[in-house]
Amino acid sequence: MSEKNLDFDTVINRKNTRSLKYDFAKERGKPEGILPLWVADMDFKVSSYIQEALEEIDHHGIFGYSEAKESYFDALQSWMKRRHDWKVREEWLVKTPGVVYALAMAIRAYTKEGEAVLIQPPVYYPFSEVILDNKRKLVTNELCQDEGGHYQIDFEDFEKKIVEENVKLFLLCNPHNPVGRVWTKEELARLGDICYQHKVIVISDEIHADFIFDSKKAKCLAGNAAQSAYAEATAPKHTVFTNVKEAYREFGIVCTSPSKTFNIAGLQVSNIFIANKELRERFCREINATGYSQLSLPGLVACEAAYRHGEEWLDALLRYIQGNADDTRDFLKEKLPKIRMTELEGTYLVWLDFRAYGLSEQELNERIVQKAGLWLDDGRMFGRAGKGFQRINIACPKKTLHEALGRLAAAFEELE
Repeated sequence: MSEKNLDFDTVINRKNTRSLKYDFAKERGKPEGILPLWVADMDFKVSSYIQEALEEIDHHGIFGYSEAKESYFDALQSWMKRRHDWKVREEWLVKTPGVVYALAMAIRAYTKEGEAVLIQPPVYYPFSEVILDNKRKLVTNELCQDEGGHYQIDFEDFEKKIVEENVKLFLLCNPHNPVGRVWTKEELARLGDICYQHKVIVISDEIHADFIFDSKKAKCLAGNAAQSAYAEATAPKHTVFTNVKEAYREFGIVCTSPSKTFNIAGLQVSNIFIANKELRERFCREINATGYSQLSLPGLVACEAAYRHGEEWLDALLRYIQGNADDTRDFLKEKLPKIRMTELEGTYLVWLDFRAYGLSEQELNERIVQKAGLWLDDGRMFGRAGKGFQRINIACPKKTLHEALGRLAAAFEELE
C-alpha cells in the first residue's frame, strides 16, 4: 500500500460540509462569497492511510467507548524519536481532546484565581482567553522586532515580569503562532533557566512542531557545497522544550497533537507529556473534575494511522507549503512592497505587516474584507503588538493562494 493523497493542487469544494472556515461567514459577520484564509486548518485531503483507517471503523459500524492499545503509544513514541529526537515514556502521556483544553486544565491545576500567568504576544489568542476566562491575571512579555522584522524575546523584561508579578505559570508557543519563529535551543535554554530559578511551571504548546521551513536553506542547497553546508547548519530546527535540559522535565509540560500536522482538528485528539508525577496527577485531577474520560474512537484511530504511516504525505506537504511561502514572498516583493512578510520559520500561518500604509485598523480591515473580499485574521486578536498586522493561512492549493494574492493587489495597488 502506498500514499494516494499527494495531490495538493486540486481545489476541493468545502462548502456545505459544516466547515467553520467556509460555511459560517454570515454567522461571523462576514459577507457571503468571501475567500477564507483565516482559521488554521488546511484545504487538503488527509493522508490516504488516515482516510482508510477511518473507513474501516465506519464499515464496522459500532462506535462505543474506546481506548488506545499499546500500538497507539508505539506509533507516537516512534514519531517523536524520528522527527524530533525526543524519547517519550508511556507514563508521561495524558490524552486530551485538544491543546487549548489542556492549557485550561493546566491553568486550573497549577494556579489559583488571581495568580499570574505569562504569555508572549502577539500570540495565539486562546492563550489570553483561557487565562482570563479562568479568572487568572494576564501578564505579557511582548516579543520585539529588529530592523529586518525578525522577532526576538526580550529576556530582561521576561524575568522582570516574572519577579514583579509573581508569575506562577508561563504559556510558551513553540513554534510561535502567529509570528512564525522557531525558537532556538539557546533561546529555550535562556527561558527555561529563568523559569527554573523562579519556580515557574512552563506549558509548551508544540502543536506546530512538524512545520519547520527555511527558504534560505532551499536556495543555498541549489548552490555550491559550502553554501549548502552553511544552510544546513543554520536552518531552523524544532527543539522540544523539555529536551533542552533534563531538569526541565520537572517543571515543563509539552503539548502535542496530530491535528495541525495531518489536518484532523475536527477529530479532537492531543497528546500531553508530563514527566513530573506530581504535576501529572494534579493535571489529571482537573480533567476528572470536568467529567471527561476517553478520546473518541475516530480520534484514536486517526492519530495512530497518522504517526505510523503519514510521513510520506507530510514530507510532500512541507515541500508544497514551502513553495506557497516562496510564492507569497515573491509576489509581495514585486506587487505590494509596502506589505512586509515576516520570514516563515514554522507553522503554515504567514504574518503580514500592513503598517506602512498608515491606515487605521478600521480602514485596513474594511479594505481587506470589503474591497479584497478576503477573510484573514486581524492582528489585534493576538494582542496589542498585533496592531497593523494580518495573519493569512497559506495551507491551500496554489490556485486559491494566487487568487487571494491577486485580490490583495487589486485592493492595495492604488496605495503603493
